[in-house]
Amino acid sequence: MAKPEIVAGLDMGSGRVTCLIGTPENDSQRVKVLGGSSVVCRGIKGGVVINIQETARAVTRAVEEAEAAAGVTVTGLYLGVRGTHLQSFNNRGAFNIARTDKEITPDDVSAVVGNAKAIPLSTDREILHVVPQGFSLDRQKGVPHPVGMEGSLLEVEVHIVTASTAHLNNLVKTVAQAGFEVIEPVYGLLAAGEMLVTPEEKDLGSLLIDFGGQSVSLGVYSEGSIRYSKELAIGSDFITRDLAVGLRTSLATAERIKMEHGIAHPSLLNGDAEIEFHGVDGRTPSRVKTSTMMGIILPRVEEIFSVIAEELQSSSYADLVVPGGAVLTGGGSLMRGTLAAAEQILGMPVRLGMAHPDLFTADEPWLNPTYATALGLLHFSRQARWGGVASRLALRKKPMWMRRITQVFEDLF
Repeated sequence: MAKPEIVAGLDMGSGRVTCLIGTPENDSQRVKVLGGSSVVCRGIKGGVVINIQETARAVTRAVEEAEAAAGVTVTGLYLGVRGTHLQSFNNRGAFNIARTDKEITPDDVSAVVGNAKAIPLSTDREILHVVPQGFSLDRQKGVPHPVGMEGSLLEVEVHIVTASTAHLNNLVKTVAQAGFEVIEPVYGLLAAGEMLVTPEEKDLGSLLIDFGGQSVSLGVYSEGSIRYSKELAIGSDFITRDLAVGLRTSLATAERIKMEHGIAHPSLLNGDAEIEFHGVDGRTPSRVKTSTMMGIILPRVEEIFSVIAEELQSSSYADLVVPGGAVLTGGGSLMRGTLAAAEQILGMPVRLGMAHPDLFTADEPWLNPTYATALGLLHFSRQARWGGVASRLALRKKPMWMRRITQVFEDLF
């Protein structure tokens, strides 16, 4: 009996490290989640490593706990990355078919995508993904799969995501120090979008908002593909900090009462109960009314979604997302009233982005939007196995230092 394939996704996001381990179900497109773990990590901030040793310890703990829960061991991981060091833009490329045989081949598609990504970059940046948005054949747009068709001029429009080489290599080095190998670094927004945004929403036009603790990832989809992506240095941890300062309590206590009793929209305020908690010393008892908490929470929530609205307007893609509305996911989406606040400020329908049960066999907690990126990485690995996402994303090569080390071991064995 063949040994089941094991895949693992590691989301190194906003102050947390999350690892999920799964196995593709051979008789379907589903992934079975075998186990997982999520641990707090102070060595990473907004998706950027600020302390390699502390982050490596968190990675080791998260992966080992996930392995124990899954009853398997892993060596390689799909690494989810995020943060404001990521930048993106659109570009186009063209390729002339000079052969007598004008039939488009996979090599022609690779060539035209290669031309589209042949752009000048500063030495401290590298291309993470190249996502084809659509092909044109002899000036005829809207060709989704040109292979096998005939033409003289093949063109492509692409979405290119670049990353800081230093920050990316620090992430990879951290995982290596923890004892694991990065199979591929993957932009978490793209991984989550493949899983959460429906084909209809991608065609009509929609906005994906991954509301993390220290950053917010935005993705605009239209005509079946991503058209715009952006990382914002804001997140739900800002709300937690406001509560900690306003209530004179610890960040851990503020986070707990935010999730258990916080309200992000006045329409959900039903009565004015008093909440008991402990002060910053962990011993002094205190009380706060729900309305007082809401008075602290609302201004920050309004600010966050106003920044998102302004960013969308300045991107020139705002008109594209109105038909499909917005998909809100991430841990910051779970506070009561967040969807209502998003709808009011963004002026469009907003739904909660949760993994579709047809894609995963998993215990209910792992389907929570908090783990959307980690689940998206497992889905990404499944799609790559079947030639889905991998055929559309041109992924970065391993950094030079890692390629040299790999080559040394290959030469030895």
